[in-house]
Amino acid sequence: MTSDSFNTTKTVSVAYAGSLVNLIENKLAPDFEKATGYKYQGKAAGSTVLANAIRDKIIQPDVFISASTRAYQRLEGAANSNQVKWSLVFASTSMVIGYSPASQFLEQFHAAAAGTVPWYQVLQQPGVRLGRTDPTLDPKGIYAILVMQLASLYYNQSDIRHTILGSDTNQTQIFPEADLVAYLKDGNLDAGFFYLNEVLDVDLPYIILPGEINLGDPIHKDFYQQANYQDAQGQTVAGEPILYSLTIPTKVENDTGAVEFVKYLLGSNGCQLLQEDGLSMIPLHFDGDLGAVPEQLANSVKNLRS
Repeated sequence: MTSDSFNTTKTVSVAYAGSLVNLIENKLAPDFEKATGYKYQGKAAGSTVLANAIRDKIIQPDVFISASTRAYQRLEGAANSNQVKWSLVFASTSMVIGYSPASQFLEQFHAAAAGTVPWYQVLQQPGVRLGRTDPTLDPKGIYAILVMQLASLYYNQSDIRHTILGSDTNQTQIFPEADLVAYLKDGNLDAGFFYLNEVLDVDLPYIILPGEINLGDPIHKDFYQQANYQDAQGQTVAGEPILYSLTIPTKVENDTGAVEFVKYLLGSNGCQLLQEDGLSMIPLHFDGDLGAVPEQLANSVKNLRS
């Protein structure tokens, strides 16, 4: 990675998980531009979609923010031209059931949110329109499946997953990530699987799931691992806490700008915006080749390898 002279007129391109759209586009990016003088350009999509696009050289972002560290596997190693050599985990979130204020089942959802009615019984009612993302394109789609597996174990009711989801790829429930919130707000869906930060960000009502199944509490990581999903490549994905992470690919247009964006995101202003948006800041965790980290960041991460 070369070292550019500082040039605040250059644009920093950021590819990021679609669950962060409002946070990044309307809050963090404008603050970043004002604070640094850099221009910002963003692309949001499912983390797997973005990783595929980077791998296939359809996009070349300066920074990649993912909702799953597994997405980097598509970019690592000689077979993938070593497009990514390191990643840095910085925040966590949990899965919730968001529901529509326009749903005909609104009172039942309110009752489930208050804990007076089991949430899974509401979702099992005939006519409930449930939305989730495609597990082949978005980690959240996989997390939804894992949550329902864990629910079956936690409540000792083996039929919960099947009666609510049908098949893992039930096309009547699968929608693009960018559309799910709008469908709920418009009443075209009754409920959906979301990250906590997403529903807080757009002020949607939601049902908090027990820590044992919401994939948001590292204390329960051993229980999470009892759930698994087999992806299209035949690889088994075990349940684990949901973590947001970032990397700077090995070939970028604006390496200095990429470093500035990462420093801003992880600095006091960025962390405050992340927390206000419902994300939980966690101790930074570094994985990969420290020698591939830009020099301006290396000192900050060299003691994080576990």
